[in-house]
Amino acid sequence: MNKLNLLIVEDDINTINEYKASIRNFDNFYLVGTTNNSSEAVNMVKEYCPHAVILDLELHLGSGNGLIFLKQLSELALPYKPFILVVTNNISNVTHSIARNLGADFVITKNQNDFSCKMVLEFLSSIAQSTINSNLNSSSAAQAAADISNRETLRDKISTELDLIGISSKLKGRQYLADAIEITYNQRVSNLCSIIAKKYSKTDASVERAMQTAINHAWRNTDIESLERYYTTYINPQKGVPTVMEFIYYYSAKIKKSL
Repeated sequence: MNKLNLLIVEDDINTINEYKASIRNFDNFYLVGTTNNSSEAVNMVKEYCPHAVILDLELHLGSGNGLIFLKQLSELALPYKPFILVVTNNISNVTHSIARNLGADFVITKNQNDFSCKMVLEFLSSIAQSTINSNLNSSSAAQAAADISNRETLRDKISTELDLIGISSKLKGRQYLADAIEITYNQRVSNLCSIIAKKYSKTDASVERAMQTAINHAWRNTDIESLERYYTTYINPQKGVPTVMEFIYYYSAKIKKSL
């Protein structure tokens, strides 16, 4: 079964967490990311080509707003247009009409009696396959879908490798490491920490520190047999653990050989 690649644009962290918790109960969603910034959301659409976007119009705790996102999205030459589901506290019919004119496909208001994040996901789940199919009408769209599938496979492989050596998803540096391995899988870059720091609005130093902390955690807490089985390259005996870049380049090369 094909999964619907989903982007969530929402400024309330509790709502985002509720979506994430609810998504675990569905087997036909793949969450490509979340953001509370409308400009970043446009960039994420270009990068991830989601099939659908859950869009909050009023990003008071973030940056920009949903109408700006819709306008900027309409100006892009995308291989296919994602299904835009507006989920908002705004009950103005005028605002809803503007959103639809800018490309919103459906509007759900948060003040309706039966509203919940689960209900939103149930609605999307009910139209998931038709939404995926409707966007596969051109060779460029088909290529974009293939690229998404390949990226899902890569991300799953990275996640498995990190699990095997005990780098838990609870560690802040794990996501940074996963992103870094994915980037270097595709190309070598000289400003890796800066790229990741910009994505998460962090400093270069804090990103590098979090990644090294995650690596150190694995080498302190995972049994030596597992580490030697799954991390087979040389480690400087004076340091006892890989450096951030040694770790990233090892896994990007290892995964490239296996895929």
